[in-house]
Amino acid sequence: MSDSSDLSTDEGKRREELLRAGGSTEADAAPRIETSEHDGVTRIDIADTAAVRPGPGPGTPEADGIETEDGR
Repeated sequence: MSDSSDLSTDEGKRREELLRAGGSTEADAAPRIETSEHDGVTRIDIADTAAVRPGPGPGTPEADGIETEDGR
């Protein structure tokens, strides 16, 4: 069986865990990272399609490069 709900794979287990919560949708189980390996080094990037990203959100002073009064 090769569908994404196959619990024998890490991705299948992750998907099942994320969809178990009440009110969850397929979007909740969407991949949020992309990995690549070059010369034995693994790189982890936030997927362009990720609904939630780390760091300050758009429209916040920090994201826009504006310093606040407290210097942050």
